[in-house]
Amino acid sequence: MNADLLGLIGLIGLGGLAALKAPVDAARSGGTVRKMGGLLGLLGFVGLLVPPAGAMGAAGAFGLWNHQNAKLRVWGALGWLWLVGLVMLARWFLR
Repeated sequence: MNADLLGLIGLIGLGGLAALKAPVDAARSGGTVRKMGGLLGLLGFVGLLVPPAGAMGAAGAFGLWNHQNAKLRVWGALGWLWLVGLVMLARWFLR
């Protein structure tokens, strides 16, 4: 897979910033997933040095996990694409 495409997958993580404008209700479940997603989203910055790791930034979208708005909840589910970055990072190290 092209490293540029992996970087585009990482841009999905920027969708997690929507939680700043429309925060998830604190009473909704999934708070731990939202917090861990933010931390995992920071791994996308490793993509500046190791291109395949850029897709790991998609985990930043977990900031919208279990959002009360259905459209934003879809962005939160896209956070699982960070696993593509993990696989590509492993392939990059093993080559």
